[in-house]
Amino acid sequence: MKYFVTLFVAVVMPLMLGSATEAWFAFRDNRFDLNELLQVEARSAAARIQAFTDGIRDQLGWVVQFPWTQGEDDRRRIDGLRLLQQVPAIVSLSMVDPTGTERVFVSRVSMNRTGRGADMSADPAVVGARANRVWYGPVHYQRDSEPYMRIAVAGNRAAAGIVVADINLKLIWDIIAAIKIGDTGHALVVDDSGRLIAHPDISLVLRSGAGAGDFDRLKAVVSEANGSAVATTGEDGKPVVALSVRAPNVGWTVIVQQPVLEAFESIRAALWRSLILIGLGIVFAAGLAYWRACRMLGPIRQLEDGVERIGMGQFDHRIAIHSRDELEQLAVRFNQMAEELGVSQQKSERISRLKQFLAPQVAELVENSDRGLLDGQRREVVAIFGDLRGFTAFSARAEPDVVIAVLREYYEAIGAVTARHAATLIRFAGDGVMVLVNAPVACENPAQRGIRLAIDMQAAVQSLANYWKARGCAIGFGVGIAMGPATVGTLGWHGRLDYTAIGNVVNLASRLCDLAADAQILVDPVVTGHVKDSVALAPAGERVIKGYDRALEVFAVVRGVGPLQHLGSQLQPADGRPVEAGFGRLAAELSPTDAG
Repeated sequence: MKYFVTLFVAVVMPLMLGSATEAWFAFRDNRFDLNELLQVEARSAAARIQAFTDGIRDQLGWVVQFPWTQGEDDRRRIDGLRLLQQVPAIVSLSMVDPTGTERVFVSRVSMNRTGRGADMSADPAVVGARANRVWYGPVHYQRDSEPYMRIAVAGNRAAAGIVVADINLKLIWDIIAAIKIGDTGHALVVDDSGRLIAHPDISLVLRSGAGAGDFDRLKAVVSEANGSAVATTGEDGKPVVALSVRAPNVGWTVIVQQPVLEAFESIRAALWRSLILIGLGIVFAAGLAYWRACRMLGPIRQLEDGVERIGMGQFDHRIAIHSRDELEQLAVRFNQMAEELGVSQQKSERISRLKQFLAPQVAELVENSDRGLLDGQRREVVAIFGDLRGFTAFSARAEPDVVIAVLREYYEAIGAVTARHAATLIRFAGDGVMVLVNAPVACENPAQRGIRLAIDMQAAVQSLANYWKARGCAIGFGVGIAMGPATVGTLGWHGRLDYTAIGNVVNLASRLCDLAADAQILVDPVVTGHVKDSVALAPAGERVIKGYDRALEVFAVVRGVGPLQHLGSQLQPADGRPVEAGFGRLAAELSPTDAG
């Protein structure tokens, strides 16, 4: 028995070790060759995808070479149609001028249009192109089947505008279908969310998000290998060897894979011969991996759930992991991030709400300095009321779209003047407006600033009034100003809060506005006392004011209130055709007495 054991050990053991060593080196060499092959194919596919997107980007760049000029919409439309013919992947184009307004839209599937269209200045594509010159949007599916993405390119100069294109990604199928690895290996492309963009089986792509979970899992596993081949389970549930490469610019992941049976067919016999020797190691490794995976599954699921909750806006969610390793540190960092996001969201919401009734710079000052500025307090304020004259008769006969167009121009003019003077726009009420000076942020010489604001406001509206009167409808504008103590602060409920002022000075300014004639600014004695040395005022006589025991001496601004040069085109309608048509219909109906 002793010899038998000795011989067995002397012969069998070297044979077994030699077989295992041969199988190992064969496996290593095969794995190295397979890794090189997959890398070449993946990089080739990524390079061709980059060439595809770069080609479209360069073609789009030709459309925004020259600045926008008046009357060139048709030429731009022709350029867009020519580009649709040259680049089959482009489905539609939107050409945006430097102000962010869509001027030309051409499409293969929709009606083409030119002229001033929607305001796209806040569109993510326009914002991204202005910031980085080229913007690649996320993948989306139209009609829940075909994958699309948006590409926006800005001109070398801001005056050249921006072009936004919808791209049909189904054409990338030609690139992916041409990749063959062995007999059955292939490539596919997924985005960051795991949704399929390109696959040799195009029916999988046209099923929108079908199987997105499998592709997302495959992408996550392969991406962790950092560019090396890894054995995993394919989208069809079969074992594969896969490798991934990130496609530049668009941020997609190109995955190339080959079935394990085909990839390691050359060394399968050696592996079978070595199976007995390495079996225990495989069992041990599998058991260890399973045990470790079970310990990691719980924290990973907690992190996934936390990410999902944060994505839904639940910034108060916290993760508790006590594994004493990197996962616990990741949970701590995650909780810190959620807390910072919550604070940032609250601050953004407060600033957005403040900007509804404060000038942007004032809203930033209130948020970043003293939030108590919005609390109720007693303050010396200048209240300014403005109201259109003859608007009731005009709105009774005008078409609704004409009335809305006039009010929109009126509001834009008032808002621009108010923001320029850093005043507080309290509210619009039909054709009336209320503005405060010296609240919530105090300023020097509030009476002087208020009277200048009223003069600019009157000038801005009179510029529009001249435009309206030229079309047969006399709509005027009167202003009333008063200065005195008032209680200012936010009022409302948790779903809606407004900043406002309460006091006699508000009522007095409103009454003076009611008494003011067209193009007139009536001022109370308090404001008069502060500005009489710098602004020409004339007595308007004593007026009986509702709510006051005795008549009040009122003054009127003598200075002319013609159109201001620095307002420029802001006082002109965005599109005068509907307004002109409405005024044309009203010209025969409204007499000067009715309009005034």
